[in-house]
Amino acid sequence: MIRRAKEEDASRVAEILVFVKRMKFRPIFQDDAYSFGELQVLPVAKKYLESGILNHMLVYDDGIVKGLIHIEGNEIAELYVDYFFQNQGIGTALIEYAKEHYPVTFLWAIEKNTDAIRFYEAHGFHLTDTKKLEEGTAEYLVKMERAVIETQQINILQESET
Repeated sequence: MIRRAKEEDASRVAEILVFVKRMKFRPIFQDDAYSFGELQVLPVAKKYLESGILNHMLVYDDGIVKGLIHIEGNEIAELYVDYFFQNQGIGTALIEYAKEHYPVTFLWAIEKNTDAIRFYEAHGFHLTDTKKLEEGTAEYLVKMERAVIETQQINILQESET
């Protein structure tokens, strides 16, 4: 079941974020001081509680919170699935739900995270020529946008509802 995140989800959300970021991003950034020093569950949970990010987040919960998607306006800001539950359709369920219920049209992915890029391409996003440096690193983020036809269909649906 996909539902809005609640305050009591903060520690589980943080646990997923910390573990997946360590697994996926440490090989790219090779920054142990960040991965194992700064990136800790308690500070991440506090940040998500205090900043209000949980108000913009959905979780996949079938008795255990297994994944999350963070939506800001028309951007997918984050999508993570617990490492132990990957390849079980949870990421697909989250992104398809977001596409159905929110006007999501773009996201940023780490250029070297080819698994994520392939996943987003399989769900209707395509790479653009727009890149930016990930703050404080030498790595690039690439902008991905939804296929034009899907975006047009969203606009048509939204106009017909008003």
